[in-house]
Amino acid sequence: MKHSLFFITFIFSSLLFSLSAAADTQYVSDKLRITLRTGQGTEFQIIRALESGTKLEVLEQSETGYTRVRTEDGTEGWVRSQYLIPEPIAQQKLEKTAAQLEKYKAEVAKLKAERAQLRKKTKELSQTRNMLSEKSSSLESELARLSKVAAKPILLDKENRNLQQENVKLEKDLQMLHQENQILKDQDNREWFIAGAAVLLGGIFLGLLIPKIRFGKKSTW
Repeated sequence: MKHSLFFITFIFSSLLFSLSAAADTQYVSDKLRITLRTGQGTEFQIIRALESGTKLEVLEQSETGYTRVRTEDGTEGWVRSQYLIPEPIAQQKLEKTAAQLEKYKAEVAKLKAERAQLRKKTKELSQTRNMLSEKSSSLESELARLSKVAAKPILLDKENRNLQQENVKLEKDLQMLHQENQILKDQDNREWFIAGAAVLLGGIFLGLLIPKIRFGKKSTW
């Protein structure tokens, strides 16, 4: 009966003086372990032991020095408020810092590897650019040579056409010379014919004239 009266008084006091806390987060302080009990006092049953750094959700705080909490797996109970702190313990901070440091180291190593890869890529691209530049110069020289070679047939074709035109002209000139030569030959033959005819006629005339001259001389005698 006395125990029941005490429990009713305790519940009433808790209702009057307890402060309902928002759903913030608390951590078990840097101790070895604390007990999670079913009520506010050592006479209540222990639900479990909580290790240092255990994350707890605050449900209710009372003036008796106890706080009602909920673990991450959903277990609810009461713990001593003096063992709760509003931030992780030093070991957890150190572990978190060490994890962040390892993460930063990994990121730095990754960046170094990427930088080395970029340097290698840049070097390869520079070598490729130099090779392409040399090849471009070689191709330009070859193009200039081929342009000269390609220009020769054009020049030869042009010269060939000029020679053909000159050949046609020479053939025409030769034909004209042929014709003139033939005309000269014909003229020469006519002249010789005329000269021969004149000589023949002169001979005939002399042949007729000379006997008459002789006959006249004899008659005179």
